[in-house]
Amino acid sequence: MSGSSALVLFSGGQDSTVCLAWALSRFDRVETVGFDYGQRHATELKARPVILEKLRAQHPARLGDDHLLPLAVLKDIGGSALTDDRKIEMGENGLPTSFVPGRNVLFLTAAAALGYRRGIADLVGGMCETDYSGYPDCRDETVQATARALSLALAREVRVHTPLMRLDKAATWTLAEALGGAALVKLIVEDSVTCYEGDRTQRHEWGYGCGACPACELRAAGYRRYIAP
Repeated sequence: MSGSSALVLFSGGQDSTVCLAWALSRFDRVETVGFDYGQRHATELKARPVILEKLRAQHPARLGDDHLLPLAVLKDIGGSALTDDRKIEMGENGLPTSFVPGRNVLFLTAAAALGYRRGIADLVGGMCETDYSGYPDCRDETVQATARALSLALAREVRVHTPLMRLDKAATWTLAEALGGAALVKLIVEDSVTCYEGDRTQRHEWGYGCGACPACELRAAGYRRYIAP
């Protein structure tokens, strides 16, 4: 997209790393934004600068500023296994206890406000409703409704791109290879953090993680399908 800029919601995880590579292949200028919302572990926040440094070396002219915004209100609200010390399991409402109510809507709102100040109307997020934990704020309907509301609220169009929305985790690994070859796949395996427990002590063929939480299970199953002959 000639003459265009994008702001990528970048957590340091597998999906957002693939989305960042996707944006770098399509936009002239890319900035990133992460959120410190009081998540139980800081591993993913530590992974962000490591991944950004490696990708910036490959795309020095395209990859611009990184921003980290505090959204501790999500921790203050609490009640999620991602912010509180509680077991990850299926809740009575049919959603896993790892669900953080309103998280993606809040992320998109903060990103759109930052984009407004940075002159960027295109946001890129890793939301997916194919291989996911059932979070309602990951659905395309939710994301695009939020984009419409933000466009009205900011009196200018806000576009939210979700390149992984219709992909399962195996296809996400395949997309990573298509975008950056074996080098990007290796970077995701070695440096990205998906594990809900933030475990960096156990190394698997698909990367580091506890191997038991829903995020690890999705990532592992997708990797096995990706490498299957």
